[in-house]
Amino acid sequence: MTDLEYLDHAETTLKTVEMACDRINDETDADVDNQRTGGMVTLTFENRSQIIINLQKPLQEIWMAARAGGFHYKFRDGQWLDTKDGSEFFACLARYASEQSGVVLDFKPLP
Repeated sequence: MTDLEYLDHAETTLKTVEMACDRINDETDADVDNQRTGGMVTLTFENRSQIIINLQKPLQEIWMAARAGGFHYKFRDGQWLDTKDGSEFFACLARYASEQSGVVLDFKPLP
């Protein structure tokens, strides 16, 4: 994948996360604050815990830091997959965000 293709896929993913936070805040009682700084999005929950998602351009990866640990995702077959266990980025984000917030949260991209 070229650097331009990576940036296109990665930027789409960060925008999807931001839009999912807006949707969650509009449709549920959850309060998920999202702050974007360049290639990094920080999600802050009511209990002040955070999940940080950032781009790792030299490696063409997206990294996520949550209470559960640090995770690296590579773009393969049209989705971001964990480099260790192959789990999908948005499924993992939903799981970790739900665990941290105490509310079931869905970050799946809308069709």
